[in-house]
Amino acid sequence: MRQYELYLVIDAEVEEDDINAIVERMTQLISTGDGEIKGEVVKVEPRGRRRLTYTIKKKQESHDIILYFQTPPQALIEMERVLKLDERVLRYLLVRTDEG
Repeated sequence: MRQYELYLVIDAEVEEDDINAIVERMTQLISTGDGEIKGEVVKVEPRGRRRLTYTIKKKQESHDIILYFQTPPQALIEMERVLKLDERVLRYLLVRTDEG
């Protein structure tokens, strides 16, 4: 299993419950893994409400959250699909943090 970091930039107008739902959905996808091997969320780090350097989809502010996790690479396909379809997520960055 590989280690990853997911940085989420969520619209600031989204309610706290919806933000928690987005994080919960990502946690479910990570823990499902690829069906055979289950992933694990190591840490969820809320960064709070932040002012964006430049506007994204006509928004000036965001809620930023970082998820640190381990999962098989095959699970990332579904995660990215869900993130691209969710209009509440302004941007995301998925980075592999382990070596090799």
